[in-house]
Amino acid sequence: MGESYKIIPFNREYRDQVIDLWNAVFNYETAHNDPSVIIRKKEDFGDDLFFMAAAGSREVIGSVMAGYDGHRGWIYSLAVSPRHRRKGIGRALMRHAEESLSALGCMKINLQIMEGNEGVESFYRDLGYTTEKRISMGKRITENIP
Repeated sequence: MGESYKIIPFNREYRDQVIDLWNAVFNYETAHNDPSVIIRKKEDFGDDLFFMAAAGSREVIGSVMAGYDGHRGWIYSLAVSPRHRRKGIGRALMRHAEESLSALGCMKINLQIMEGNEGVESFYRDLGYTTEKRISMGKRITENIP
């Protein structure tokens, strides 16, 4: 590891850095996945399940957003800056999110891997996640998308 960083709750002061990180890491092509929209909605929701890895005095090098509905937990948007990968930061963020969900009573955590990003599957397998037979479906509520 060697790199000094800490996992902290998301702080609005770092919002632009997290948006920049997500823009650098994710290839979102649709308006409902715009990082500024997602982050604003998560801030408004206020469930305290959004975390950052901060290095040095003020540099965001990773983030993870989680969710819990009382039945299942979800991991959304795990991102680590490309120049800080393979140093345990993603694992630390995942562990923090999992511990936070567990403390709420969560019994199962789900996540999805976007098509084209299957290379991260081994990372999640190493953390104990397994592929489950599911058909993932979604429906956009267009009147809520800016």
